[in-house]
This record gives sequence, structure tokens and C-alpha cells, in this order.
Amino acid sequence: MNLQFSDRSITVAIVGCGGFIGCHLLKAIFERTSWRVFGVDLESYRIQEHLANDRFEFLCADLADSAVVARIAQYPVVVNLAAICTPGRYMAEAAEVIRSNYDHPRALADACAKSGSWLIHFSTSEIYGKTAADSPALEEDFSEIVLGPVAASRWSYATAKLLTERYMAGLAGLNWTVVRPFNFVGPFMDFMPGIDGEGIPRVLANFSTALVRGETLKLVNGGAAKRCFTSVHDAVDFIFSLLTHADAGVGQAFNVGNGDNEVSIAELAALMRSVFASVKDVPESDVPGVEVVSGEDYYGKGYDDSLRRLPLVAKAENLLGFKAKIPLRTALEESLRWFVGHYDLRHCEP
Repeated sequence: MNLQFSDRSITVAIVGCGGFIGCHLLKAIFERTSWRVFGVDLESYRIQEHLANDRFEFLCADLADSAVVARIAQYPVVVNLAAICTPGRYMAEAAEVIRSNYDHPRALADACAKSGSWLIHFSTSEIYGKTAADSPALEEDFSEIVLGPVAASRWSYATAKLLTERYMAGLAGLNWTVVRPFNFVGPFMDFMPGIDGEGIPRVLANFSTALVRGETLKLVNGGAAKRCFTSVHDAVDFIFSLLTHADAGVGQAFNVGNGDNEVSIAELAALMRSVFASVKDVPESDVPGVEVVSGEDYYGKGYDDSLRRLPLVAKAENLLGFKAKIPLRTALEESLRWFVGHYDLRHCEP
């Protein structure tokens, strides 16, 4: 597969182009290539600056429409970023989470297999399941996967994503690549509850919301779980490395993360308090503290957790020449500066 960034005849389809990752990828494609983009999403507020671009066609739709799926699969490269990935919804809307993360991507995979498109599918690091506090680093092709019990509906998202991966890998004629993100962070991530979304977003947006509103940061089960946080700019660079080395990436699953940025959620809260004080130019003693809450009280019945999620990333480096570089504090500062600037305090009363 020979993809030249200067080739004006290439159109790439991006499903979820208006989302957090999608808006950054869209901008980078227009800046780094001569390609056209066919974008599909249910919202466009993050990509308003691109709607008048003559290299961009935007369709407000989703993968539930079979005609939309068929149209997407007409293009040689399809990037599927669409997903329900809000933790609070895993418990409250498990059936819809499974439909969104398995039924619809499966239909897109079938269409791409038929048309010959290369499908770059964004999965999740959650597919590695219920890891222990001393879990070793996770390797794409060898780590064993243990998901929680059926009663713990928190695993509905991971189960659907894993089944989609297995379906794609077993689908004859499909050119596929799976991307497993490890906590991408950056501007435009998630939402502020009550302002531009409802429910409970991911931890970075949770903490950012609390800081902006002057509320305590909630540490679920004490914040003992560990995660690796990865700048969305590193994520975009990974995609370009993949596009550059297409032949090496087809038929592979890749961890995309930064192992140097591993912290416990309690440590993340402390670091975010420090960064917020710097961003606002106030003493750290003036920044809200933390409060320990139980997972069930915070997220609802069916909550369960993975205690450590550290990626091995040698495969991406060996096959694609990619390695994440942006330090955690740098990524958090950019995220928080955007969040503070984006959400006017006058409109952020709880």
C-alpha cells in the first residue's frame, strides 16, 4: 500500500471526526498532507474551523445507518474513532454501549472487507481487562485477558471492543489495524457535566471540572489504580507513522501509550492540583483538595476496576518507528490551560 501525503487524489474517511481525537487528526491531515477528508459524526462544534475547507466533506450521521456505512467504505483508508467511551454509561447503558462498540463497527468491517478499504479501528486499552496492582506491562500479542463477571457491567465496553477486534481479525479479505489507546489527553477532551454533556466523563475531565468549579477531586477507591497518560499529539504522530508504514501495520494491533507517564490516580490528582495552581497563578494551598469515595457510590452498581495498565510499546517502535515523547506534566498543562480557557467560570456553576 503506497500512500503519499502529497497525493491530492487520496480521500480518507474519518468516523468520529468531530470527537476529541478526531478533531486533532483532522487538523493534522489538512496541515501535513494534500488529502481530502470525508468526515462522519453526530457533532461538529470541535471542527467548526474546517467546515468551509474545500478538501473536507462533513456528514452528520452515524454507523447505525447502513447507507452511511456503505458510503464510508468507498474510500481507500477508513479511520474509525467512533465509540461510547464514558465510564458512567458502561453501567447505566450497557446494552447501548455494546451496540455502539460492536454492532456498528462490525457492519463497517464487513463493508470494508467487501470494498477492500484499509480499516484503522480504534479499540481501547480496556480490552486487557481486570489487571492486578502488580500486573506486568501489557503486550499486544501475548498478554492474557481476564474480564470481570457479567454482574460487573463496567466491562460491557471492554467486552464489545474485544469482540470487535476478534471479529475483524477473523474476517476474510479485511485489511485491518487495531489501535489500543492508553489514556489520551489534551485539548477538547470530553465535556463538563451540566454545560455541554451529562453523566460522568473520564478522570481527566472529572478532575478538571472539579478544579474549575472549586470542588474537591473525587478519588475513587482512594485513587490507588495506576494509569499511563498519553498526549493526543503523540497519538496523532502515531497515526502518521502508521500511514507511512502501511504495509507493516496491516493485520496488527498496537498499544499507543507512554510508559514514562505512569501514575496512580491519587498522584494524578496531586499533579493536577499543582498544574492548576500554576495555570491560575495562585498558591497551591488555595486549590481544592481531594475526597475519597467508593466506586459504587460514584459510578453506580456494577463498577469494577483494573488496578494497573502499563503498555509495552516496542511493537510500534520496531514496526513503525514510533515512540511517544511528551512528558505527563506538559500534557496536563496543555489540557488544563485549554479547559480553563474554554469553560467560562460564569457558566460553570454546579
